[in-house]
Amino acid sequence: MGAGAKVVTDGDGRVLWCSPARPASCADITHARRLGLVKLLADGPAVEILADAGYQGLGAQTGGRVITPPHRKFKKNAPDWYEEIHERQRKAHSSRRIRVEHGIAHLKNWRVLARHLGRREHMNDTVQAVAGLLSHQQTADLTSARQM
Repeated sequence: MGAGAKVVTDGDGRVLWCSPARPASCADITHARRLGLVKLLADGPAVEILADAGYQGLGAQTGGRVITPPHRKFKKNAPDWYEEIHERQRKAHSSRRIRVEHGIAHLKNWRVLARHLGRREHMNDTVQAVAGLLSHQQTADLTSARQM
């Protein structure tokens, strides 16, 4: 997400957690380490985190809890059979992860985040407020759906 916030959703794309925003450019994997997420996942309960390629390598550090798209073994001149298998695995991961992306998109669609013109120092408070409102809205929607 823009401004360096990390977002965790459930399998249906509902926002569960949103990290503080980081104003500086920082690699996803580095930000996750600085937030303590790698240690939390490695030492915590067995959960499955569907991540994008920016988190490549965290699976081994978290006991297989972080699942990323398959890494390319061949950079050039890959055999046809490998290309076919790699593409099938990549699409399968993408299909499982689409709801996560939709959850992140719901957060980004809030006008205050899509058109943030304020000072960067206030971005963290804005992201946290919107994530809280979105989570509350999604919980209310889930509750009313169960009552029907």
